[in-house]
Amino acid sequence: MEVCPIPAPPFAPGCFRHRLTPVSELLRPIGIPSSKFRFCPAASIDIANGNNLGSQTQTQNRMFILGMGYVGEFVARDLMNQGWVVSGTCISVAKKEKLKKLGFDAHLFDANNPELEVINILNQHTHLLVSIPPCKDIGDPMLQHAELLKMKLNSECLQWLCYLSTTSVYGDCGGAWVDENCQPKPPSELAKLRLAAEEGWLRLGHDIGLAAHIFRLGGIYGPGRSAIDTLIKPEPLSDIQRARSFKKFTSRVHVADICNALNGCIHRPSPGRIYNIVDDDPAPRTQVFSYARKLINEKWPSQMRKAAIDESFTEKGSLKGDKRVVNARMKKELGVRLIHPSYRSGLQSICDHIHVYPSSSSCEESPSGH
Repeated sequence: MEVCPIPAPPFAPGCFRHRLTPVSELLRPIGIPSSKFRFCPAASIDIANGNNLGSQTQTQNRMFILGMGYVGEFVARDLMNQGWVVSGTCISVAKKEKLKKLGFDAHLFDANNPELEVINILNQHTHLLVSIPPCKDIGDPMLQHAELLKMKLNSECLQWLCYLSTTSVYGDCGGAWVDENCQPKPPSELAKLRLAAEEGWLRLGHDIGLAAHIFRLGGIYGPGRSAIDTLIKPEPLSDIQRARSFKKFTSRVHVADICNALNGCIHRPSPGRIYNIVDDDPAPRTQVFSYARKLINEKWPSQMRKAAIDESFTEKGSLKGDKRVVNARMKKELGVRLIHPSYRSGLQSICDHIHVYPSSSSCEESPSGH
């Protein structure tokens, strides 16, 4: 397997021991003084044992999600099912009402002008997930206020942070296999801003003593956002969607496995560590759509119209931006066993759970809009 060269990591990754006692001593990075990173021992024990302490908020696990979009909402549902208290932010009243109906404490929030009230609420949580994409010409909107965050995020309760990034930071690798040690070559302004955001959140976590992590997500798909949904919706493909057909390889990940990896990271924190979150099968998009058409035709043969993807797009396209992303670190260090190791399993699951042929759908896999 050809893998690109290894640069020096931005921070020493460290290593956490897990599920051993005493927690206050063993749940910390080897080689880093226990005073450097803060932990909520009772909360850590609850994570390991799966306990829900109800109204005992000083020990209950509480996740705050900055940006409860597609991925954020799935993560919130997953954690709530485990007994966590989950709060977060969104940018529309409609989304806020939807989240409240699901049982989440949602706050309207403008990351460009963060309200102190929301930051104070964030500071009452044990874990923080950042799922806000950078803005053109601005970068990460929250990191514009890094000094404010350093000053305000000083609670002894807040202990863990994860920033959701994207594998697009690796850029064009000509189809080579890439792992977390490969030097990123962001090809666009937004990809460069993603890389800068990664460094900014790692630095912030390091400066205030949080166990900060980076997840580089592949193309995100799941219920309501997949090749199946794209094929059965009435609208034609966009130019961007059609252009993606030129890629020979695309690394992707089912949203359920993003939740899977986050659970592993919560159990096994390692400050400064970067993880590729992808499945085992970086298949061409044409291959994925071919399989999706097959599933649709088998389940709804009378409904299947002409494929919504131009068959003239073949695997002979340009390799621009192509790469095959390695997920070995995620599996080894986070103990992740993929629920959907291939698009085949993921699409089959999505198809199985659609009981009525939809009249419309949302969109297909997205590499950056969480």
